[in-house]
Amino acid sequence: MNLDEIQKMWEEDSNMDPDNLHLESLKIPQLHAKYYKIYNNTMLLNKKCIQDINSLKRDRYEYYNGKASPEIYAEEPFPFKVRDKESMTRYLEADEKLGHLKLKNEYYETILKYLEEIIKNLNNRTFQIKNSIEFMKFQSGFN
Repeated sequence: MNLDEIQKMWEEDSNMDPDNLHLESLKIPQLHAKYYKIYNNTMLLNKKCIQDINSLKRDRYEYYNGKASPEIYAEEPFPFKVRDKESMTRYLEADEKLGHLKLKNEYYETILKYLEEIIKNLNNRTFQIKNSIEFMKFQSGFN
């Protein structure tokens, strides 16, 4: 599931019907379960991505250090060995394969932050409903 799909779902789910607040309060557990399931799945994907980054970083370190298998150099030649730490850091930061996985990790982090905000909003929804009811009472003249 991507960020656009989650945003569209939340755009629909975040609307509350002011005439049926009692039904809206009953939907809270379902919505919480829905978005927490997405959160957990995304969290696992992010952890897998971090593991892939660490694995690829090791592989690319060996590649730039000249210690990778000859088959790798046959596919992707690299004419010299990087010896100092500063140069190795620069090569790893500029590595296209590693950069792609880091962007994927950032994407998952963005989704996770968005889902955390949705879940916080759902946790506060009972208070929002209560405030709406209190405001309706106030408008009607009830104390």
